[in-house]
Amino acid sequence: MNPKYITTIGDQQFTVEILKDGKVSVDGTTYGVDYEPMTGQQLVSLLVDGNSFDCHIYQDEDFWHVLMRGRLYSAQVIDEREQRLKAAGGQGAEESGTYTLKAPMPGLVVKIPVKVGDVVNKGDVLVILESMKMQNELKSPREGTVTVVEVKAGDSVEQKQVMLSVE
Repeated sequence: MNPKYITTIGDQQFTVEILKDGKVSVDGTTYGVDYEPMTGQQLVSLLVDGNSFDCHIYQDEDFWHVLMRGRLYSAQVIDEREQRLKAAGGQGAEESGTYTLKAPMPGLVVKIPVKVGDVVNKGDVLVILESMKMQNELKSPREGTVTVVEVKAGDSVEQKQVMLSVE
């Protein structure tokens, strides 16, 4: 039996099944996938059905973070068994508590359009980070209030460095 994972990005949920011979099924659609990690970085060269993508990928406690084409995706990935246990226990996605935005890769903080006390909506830009000559808008995954801002425009940040928090 092939491993299946429930992947949640924002409010969308996908069933991902790892097949044989470099194939992956996403919600029943099969893709040819090949990837090559780049030496010494969390940069991955990804080939999906002949289309090439360079992605920065890192994992923290609960999410896989993927920066691709200037957009940051935060994906929660759990296997089918864990999903069934969560459903049986009535657990849903965390919409409360503290969300901590960490730098997905080393870079330069270009702009922080929010300040402590600002109320943000899901999808609002929290930080604009420049890395590899590309500006990336890092957005809020949920509604909340900005409680901490650890960096300012012009700061250099390291990967996984805490930049701000939303509660």
